[in-house]
Amino acid sequence: MSVTAIPPSGTLPLADVPPLPVDRFRRVVLDAVGSGQRILSLPGFPDGDGTGLLAILGSDRDHRLSAARSEPIRGGYRALTPECPQAHLFEREIAERFAVVPEGHPWLKPVRFLGAGAAPGTPDFFRVDGDEVHEVAVGPVHAGIIEPGHFRFQCHGERVLFLEIALGYQHRGVERALAGGPDARTIHLIETLAGDTSIGHAWAYSLVVEALSGSSPPPRAEALRGVALELERATNHVGDLGALAGDVGYLPAAAFCGRLRGDFLNLTAELCGSRLGRGLVRPGGVAFDLGAEQAAALIPLALTALDEAADATSLLWGTATVRARFEETGAVGPGTCEALGLVGPAARACGIGRDARTSFPSGIWREHPIEIAAAASGDVRARAWVRWLEVQRSIAWLCARLAALPPGPIRTAAAGLAPGSLAVSLVEGWRGEICHTALTDDTGRFRLYKVVDPSFHNWSGLAAAMRDQPISDFPLCNKSFNLSCCGHDL
Repeated sequence: MSVTAIPPSGTLPLADVPPLPVDRFRRVVLDAVGSGQRILSLPGFPDGDGTGLLAILGSDRDHRLSAARSEPIRGGYRALTPECPQAHLFEREIAERFAVVPEGHPWLKPVRFLGAGAAPGTPDFFRVDGDEVHEVAVGPVHAGIIEPGHFRFQCHGERVLFLEIALGYQHRGVERALAGGPDARTIHLIETLAGDTSIGHAWAYSLVVEALSGSSPPPRAEALRGVALELERATNHVGDLGALAGDVGYLPAAAFCGRLRGDFLNLTAELCGSRLGRGLVRPGGVAFDLGAEQAAALIPLALTALDEAADATSLLWGTATVRARFEETGAVGPGTCEALGLVGPAARACGIGRDARTSFPSGIWREHPIEIAAAASGDVRARAWVRWLEVQRSIAWLCARLAALPPGPIRTAAAGLAPGSLAVSLVEGWRGEICHTALTDDTGRFRLYKVVDPSFHNWSGLAAAMRDQPISDFPLCNKSFNLSCCGHDL
């Protein structure tokens, strides 16, 4: 017996995923990863008087999702991480939440919670001993308007030997608050999981509810969701390109892109009145329609913003001093990318064509696929270049959708949720793959609601990118990933 395939609807009765003895569960997951699948999510959940483990696995090559779960664990089990680094943070999280010990885990410290009275950033950090090796601590309070996070560098001179990243300062207990739902507050919690990804997370949540209720959004709603998601992507990518320019002191592009980010935000506000897209995506469809004149008016505005972004970014690609700082800085190879399970632009910059819009397409992405952007060098320049390619393709795609919006309603009613079921949704947010997983109890309420923001996968990629880099490159490398602390600390 191995994994259970998850049908295209994204849901199945939990009873169809038989609990496996934990040693068998471990072997199944390792074999799946060894055959080319990835761990999309690996939560623990209360199961009787023990803790069950649930693995959501995906094959980018075969476009298939599958699940495996363990029998209740009491005490410990043999860790996956030594043979599967993708499981590293998931197993640390399981240990801190359920006191289940993955025995043999190489660095088993809490991810967010540190026990009663303890504060984030206070436990022991990994240390490198040796002559002339020194330690540099950065944060959690930073000079810029960024979220709190602590970075502990082990250095030899300027060269970084090891970077450990401590988060948890933004923890709001959102996943715990979602248990027992859905209710009136659920969608609002979802939209603030990571504020700059309101559309991406709201869409992933809506897919879970629609799968569990057996409903489908109308084609017009699918198109409007896609337009909003690609605007969210273009907005944040243009902002990141400006931030990268600022980090190397190239202020012309920084200033232009900062202003253009506002233009893209305003386009989202035209859809629903919120520049972050809040209030737009709802289970069963969308809450706001777009008239024919409004849709037609958005197209030239989007194309103008794209033209101006092209002018601004041409300054980046054409300036030798910028290229000198971007190229061969913070490179991550495809082998490291695969081992850590990186997602989003960080993975595509390594030549890994991993994108939920094509790897696991559904709805609008089946009808109207989008060309995936990729690069090969895995460095800061590649991560910036992938962003710029995606801005161009997102604007072209959304203009085509606006020019041919399907007629009809924008929302269908969602019925109650199926009891005793498992549902999984995937959305390619601007940072990368968003995975929502829900288990319902025998009354159709959320027994477990697990969110994996792309940041959860990719913080390890930033640490890998800093190996053997000058410590002065950290701000630039950090910006090239631009990960979310609050999206991680759920």
